[in-house]
Amino acid sequence: MPSSVSNRTPPAELVAGPAVPGVAKIDPILIADKVSRHFGGLMAVEVDHLEIPRGAITALIGPNGAGKTTFFNLLTGFDKPNTGTWNFGGKNLARMPAFRVSRLGMVRTFQLTKALGRLTVLENMLLGAKEQGGENLFVALIRPFWRKREDAITERAMSLLAKFKLDTKSEDYAASLSGGQRKLLEMARALMSEPQMVMLDEPMAGVNPALTQSLLHHILDLKAEGMTVLFVEHDMHMVNEIADWVIVMAEGRIVAEGPPGVVMNDPAVIDAYLGAHHDTDLGTLTGQMEIAEGMESALVRGEIEHEIEVDLAAEHPTPDAGMTEAKVDGK
Repeated sequence: MPSSVSNRTPPAELVAGPAVPGVAKIDPILIADKVSRHFGGLMAVEVDHLEIPRGAITALIGPNGAGKTTFFNLLTGFDKPNTGTWNFGGKNLARMPAFRVSRLGMVRTFQLTKALGRLTVLENMLLGAKEQGGENLFVALIRPFWRKREDAITERAMSLLAKFKLDTKSEDYAASLSGGQRKLLEMARALMSEPQMVMLDEPMAGVNPALTQSLLHHILDLKAEGMTVLFVEHDMHMVNEIADWVIVMAEGRIVAEGPPGVVMNDPAVIDAYLGAHHDTDLGTLTGQMEIAEGMESALVRGEIEHEIEVDLAAEHPTPDAGMTEAKVDGK
């Protein structure tokens, strides 16, 4: 993996206080308040306060079902919240449709790529550009009105494809690309709009290891070019390698924030991923006893203790073990 530790932004340049959930950032590009999303009786997202630092790479991590993608959908206009507001660069984005959010400079990619398979790679790229005069029906009829713009965005598209090593595929249909190449195409297409902030939803999911290095370098390049990056990822090695700041979600809430090295050892983070008994070997009798002692339900605790008694009797048989076992089974 690329070594990015030396390029990592120090926490003192990102936050204005201790690393706790919702900590204020020195220069936030995105601020969200009281954002919630419920599906019937299920609370998917309930974020009290969150700030994303400008010009840094921030990782949003958490177990499956934590609400990360739903939160992405809300921020980028692909879903509507039950409550809450958020602003990007000082502009209120709450309930703004996705195409307007993109025009303001905040773009995203998807865990399952959205490349249009029946269009060529180059055509997919051209769709990502903004301020295209040819999209106006009347302007489109008069070629001189949009020809220069078309030439400019085509040149930019080919330049980005070359950077992502997809220029030789420019005339191929997007459907012919591998999963990893589609991830690269989607990231390149997102850059066609010259965004201020790029949001990547699990950029490494389903990617061949041979392309992992390339994706990592491209994410680091986004920061080097002055963009802010917020990405969802389950690969903790990748997070630790490239993230300046890490935010942890569990059950829809922000449970921890901080530098990668600190967050990885936070008990709240470990519990969110592995549960409160992450250090307990449930395959041993002592481990089971530890769980039983912590049970609030007397009925459940009694069942576990009963099972332990049976296991102990089996491990240490006595002359009247058969009679004891029969009595136990007869309860």
